Amino acid sequence: MSDLDALTSSAYSQALEVIASVEPRIAAATRQELADQRGSLKLIASENYASPAVLLTMGTWFSDKYAEGTVGHRFYAGCQNVDTVETLAAEHARELFGAEYAYAQPHSGIDANLVAFWSILAHRVEGPWLEKAGSKNVNELTDADWESLRKELGNQRLLGMSLDAGGHLTHGFRPNISGKMFHQQQYGTDPETGLLDYDVVRAKAKEFKPLILVAGYSAYPRRVNFAKMREIADEVGATLMVDMAHFAGLVAGKVFTGDEDPVPHAHVVTTTTHKSLRGPRGGMVLATKEYAPSVDRGCPMVLGGPLSHVMAAKAVALAEARQPAFQTYAQAVADNAQSLAEGFKSRGAKLVTDGTDNHIVLLDVSSFGLTGRQAESALLDAGVVTNRNSVPSDPNGAWYTSGVRLGTPALTTRGFGHDEFDNVAELIVQVLQNTEAGTTKAGGPSKASYTLAEGVADKIKDASAEMLDKHPLYPGLELS
Repeated sequence: MSDLDALTSSAYSQALEVIASVEPRIAAATRQELADQRGSLKLIASENYASPAVLLTMGTWFSDKYAEGTVGHRFYAGCQNVDTVETLAAEHARELFGAEYAYAQPHSGIDANLVAFWSILAHRVEGPWLEKAGSKNVNELTDADWESLRKELGNQRLLGMSLDAGGHLTHGFRPNISGKMFHQQQYGTDPETGLLDYDVVRAKAKEFKPLILVAGYSAYPRRVNFAKMREIADEVGATLMVDMAHFAGLVAGKVFTGDEDPVPHAHVVTTTTHKSLRGPRGGMVLATKEYAPSVDRGCPMVLGGPLSHVMAAKAVALAEARQPAFQTYAQAVADNAQSLAEGFKSRGAKLVTDGTDNHIVLLDVSSFGLTGRQAESALLDAGVVTNRNSVPSDPNGAWYTSGVRLGTPALTTRGFGHDEFDNVAELIVQVLQNTEAGTTKAGGPSKASYTLAEGVADKIKDASAEMLDKHPLYPGLELS
């Protein structure tokens, strides 16, 4: 054991002892979570493993500090150290992504998107409205003025990728606040190929004329040409907003460059800091200088007090991502997704878009006679952690679904490579081939119940354990 491993083990062991002295059940659950993660194949595309340094950074007294406002302009006294933390997080983000401006305060990806939406509204609608009204101070507005401005803000148009095509619920999905904030429409993918058709997106944008064109995805297994999306936005006078929460690590790691890098093309870019970026759970906004003043008002416009301890962890994770090793990791994430996809195809499984060129593989499980929920549950029984996901024009809707989304970031962090991911595909196919859909009480086909053949779960767990033991999670971390 190295000196650093010994320090890490000691830090976590002692931390758990302190926690156990107050609430031993939380300490026990924390230990069990590590054991569960060590013993399962984590293939959820939105999950990863943060480094011990990132995790330890979150457990500090920065958690005790309120710091509404911005660097140098706080609504609470004594924020000089928070200013340092936020400055460093933003500095690392700008340098890593080549952005003109970075805002590290959002608590999550949805918060980041809300900040982006309202910042665009403030920049594109509120500012010109106030100037036209002869006032740049909202405090001078009368009740009638406010009513007029609210109608203006609440009647704007947003065009985003549909949920079943691979978009995110915050891209205008009606049950989400984004679908309630805006007059929204959505673009999908080609019904035959499952791929984006930019001519169709352009035609829809010209017809609808949105204020905001949203690009990015949570379950689209291909790259996007953001230069083309910017052309479309410019043609209709829209602001291009890109949600790169899922693939930020591939941008940071220079796997996505040129037209596939959203930062040089978008007005505003949002992201989470976990997923493929391997940081703490949180969000971030990147923007051009013209949008920076509006984004900087994220608190109190949308956010409450920033989570200073998480911003500190973001700074550490972003510093890690600026190291050459992260580019090697990011390329391995994309290569491993190719290996996983080819592994499925060689075994006759059906993939949405027939493959991948990012970190996501979207498996259509209908060919196994299963819904996504049944497949997800059966795989979990066998120690394979995935999440069900809609496929284009999904007949089973967004709850039961017909697909399972798989991602390579987490197991790549553990050191899995081509051979392991090919084997993972084999194990998944074995589970699905040995799972039968159940029936309802009325005797009809069930979308939820299932039966996994006896002995299969143990067989898959044993096979998985061989790979997992060769690539331990947090090697060197031993809890006393």
